[in-house]
Amino acid sequence: MSKPLQSILLAVAAVAVWATGGVARAQQPGAVPQGNVHYLFNGQMPPGVVGAARLQRRGAVQSYYQPVRFSGPAGVRFAMAENGFFPPTDAESDEHGLHCGLLVGAVYRFKVTGIPQEPGRELFPTIEIIDRTYPPPGQAHRFPIPVNLETVDLTDALQGRMVTRVIYLEDPQTALPLAETPDTARSFNVMTHQDPLQVADQLGRPVAILRIGSMSPPTEPALRPQFFFGGPPWVAMQPPRSEAMVPAGEGVTIRTPHIPRDDVPAPMHPGADPRVPTNPASIARPYGYGPATMAPVYQR
Repeated sequence: MSKPLQSILLAVAAVAVWATGGVARAQQPGAVPQGNVHYLFNGQMPPGVVGAARLQRRGAVQSYYQPVRFSGPAGVRFAMAENGFFPPTDAESDEHGLHCGLLVGAVYRFKVTGIPQEPGRELFPTIEIIDRTYPPPGQAHRFPIPVNLETVDLTDALQGRMVTRVIYLEDPQTALPLAETPDTARSFNVMTHQDPLQVADQLGRPVAILRIGSMSPPTEPALRPQFFFGGPPWVAMQPPRSEAMVPAGEGVTIRTPHIPRDDVPAPMHPGADPRVPTNPASIARPYGYGPATMAPVYQR
């Protein structure tokens, strides 16, 4: 092989190796940006999508009725649909709100009446349960998901706006140490470019999505099942007992006077009972515990 041809082949081989190495370096995965999460769901998805996906994951969520408590401004009443219809006005909730158990993954349509400054007007929001809480056994009714409808949300919905609220459980490591009551759950508005579901996921664990719009029930019977999302079952619950009233000027902790107990027997000391020998040497110790004083004497 001549010298020029050999030089050309070596140059081609060098270029091929360099090109192959460049392709290999390009195929290596880069560093994953810290703090960025790719969310599969967002708050603009149709009702039922997020809840149905939660049922496909692990956890005791199938056929679980999550306690929920609806509350709002003074005079507001709530009613859940039954068999595609709402109960009459006299069967709606009272001033303590509406307590019920809703299935995880289902979407429910409920009615809101008695809106302040809007007599006779009604709203029909939806609530989607996308997760559950894990209270102590037998105390689930004491820790319902609070769904508090504010006046500004109801007013915006009556004006034709779509209001989306995401209820989430706060992270105990970052939660604000502020006391709350069942009727005053804290809420805040997100920016226009932010997604409420993603913001709630960053602050805690989302459990429900509330959507308030101006849609009313259809008059065509064939469209009612779609309006009520199939009419999933729900369970009526009694509200838990209210807190004990604390008199004015007193704290929650009240000091009680010390009352000695007279039903506790006095401690028994050696020799207090005539059946107990006072001399330790006369007590048998078959296993060798205690001081070795003398062996027991047995008589026939």
